Amino acid sequence: MIENAARITKQAKAFYCLECGKCTANCPVSRFNHDYSPRMMLSRLLTGEMDELVADEKLYTCLACGMCRVRCPSDVRYGELMLLTRIEAHRLGHEPNLSHGGILQEIMRIHAADKLHQDRGDWLGGDVQTAAEGELLYFGGCLPYFDAVFEDIGVEAGRIGRSAVRLLNAVGITPAVLPNERCCGHDLLWAGDHKNFIELMNHNIEAITAAGAKRVVTSCAECYRTLALDYPRFGGKIGFEVLHISQLLGERLADLEGQLGAAGGKVTFQDPCRLGRHMGVYEPPRQLLGAIPGLEVLEMRHNRQASICCGTSAWINCDMYSKQIQIGRLREAEQAGAGTVVTACPKCYIHFTCATSEKRGEPQVDVKIQDLCVLLAESLGAK
Repeated sequence: MIENAARITKQAKAFYCLECGKCTANCPVSRFNHDYSPRMMLSRLLTGEMDELVADEKLYTCLACGMCRVRCPSDVRYGELMLLTRIEAHRLGHEPNLSHGGILQEIMRIHAADKLHQDRGDWLGGDVQTAAEGELLYFGGCLPYFDAVFEDIGVEAGRIGRSAVRLLNAVGITPAVLPNERCCGHDLLWAGDHKNFIELMNHNIEAITAAGAKRVVTSCAECYRTLALDYPRFGGKIGFEVLHISQLLGERLADLEGQLGAAGGKVTFQDPCRLGRHMGVYEPPRQLLGAIPGLEVLEMRHNRQASICCGTSAWINCDMYSKQIQIGRLREAEQAGAGTVVTACPKCYIHFTCATSEKRGEPQVDVKIQDLCVLLAESLGAK
């Protein structure tokens, strides 16, 4: 255990901590949950409390949003610290309390099975063009499963995937779509389930490679980070480029904008943590929104690198503090004058939709939640 603790602290650069407290001061969870402090969690690890920390539920409180690393003067990788410690905790038999009864994690573990056979083409519908193989592949991940789990709050996550493929068709691309596509593994990894993450990684790399893909495009910020960053980091040999769909459509903006019809209203963009702070992609989504005629794009007070997280991560920590973070963020959108919050990650879409559907005694937040791909596809239909 001591050797693992030393390895984790070294990889996360934890020894560089100055104990300035900027991580805690800027943590969106610590703002509401005063029992949680990133600085104190790091201090516990440095002072030899690894045995206690791996069994502490606070280990799963971190959203891995990356705000602390942005503010840290020593570039301590706190999110990395939490990830590696969770992997160690899982190895020792400790599990987090999962939201939604753990059903989403179980779906992901089923996806890791060797003899899984699916037909992922049905959810796309018949009005888009796809192929079994090709140099550009669209990776939808868990989108089709979210609709069933979150039907009670009116989530239409599958529509995001259909809209993404429709947009690719609009710029002259017929993407390959894997018939036996699986989850990317993001949520299992961040819950500490390294073993099943590796299984999913290997399955996906093999399938993507067999399809002849040179570029993989996803409409999920978490899939984007996982395929592009975590697969190579955990030993996956990817022979393809990974892009978020906003980047690809940004490259083909000249082909797309002439097809976009007028849309009214005022919108603001919610930067997903994995797309923004984790991967540095801020402008492509805004360029796409700006290309829709008649749409007024406003900025919230906290935007781009300072954007506030949607409050939940890896289907683990969804609690009263998550709701407070979400309602606070949606109030920012209202204060900016926006009627719609647009995001480029299905998880943000689900979590904010949940917040607006429940209220839990909070004052009314009168904003709509929309995915970027869906909004752009609707604009295509308005032309």
